[in-house]
Amino acid sequence: MSRVLRAVGGLLLSALVIAGCGTVETNPAAPSPADFGGIISEFAKRGVVATRVVSGDAGCADPVLVPTAISFDAAGLDQATTVHVYLYIFNNRAAFERLRPTIDACARSFVTDPQTYQSIDQSPFVLAGQGPWGTAFEKALRDGLSVAAGSGG
Repeated sequence: MSRVLRAVGGLLLSALVIAGCGTVETNPAAPSPADFGGIISEFAKRGVVATRVVSGDAGCADPVLVPTAISFDAAGLDQATTVHVYLYIFNNRAAFERLRPTIDACARSFVTDPQTYQSIDQSPFVLAGQGPWGTAFEKALRDGLSVAAGSGG
């Protein structure tokens, strides 16, 4: 009987030691920026619909921006007419900061009225297009892009 008690006690002690070793505290990873599907999903959750999606359309011939760009038509909420917008998706915050100024230069190719040109910057993304945009529409784009950006790359 005492052999059985010692064996059970040994097993119990071993289980406690193993359980104690298994307690590891980790910090959750910062959320990564979403891909295009994730961005469009965030817009849709807020009432903005994207159609006529074209990958590689930067609105200009800038060879650095073309691979980062996706254009689409957006509509919804208080936006009276469908607008054609350009989404630039950069690999990280450093690329966003380095290339952000080139988007405004590129916009000269597609903007018809500089007074109503609009853009939303949320590292590592930039969304740009001809305005004016409805207030609720712009807020939905801004909020959706903010959530999709995660930690900003």
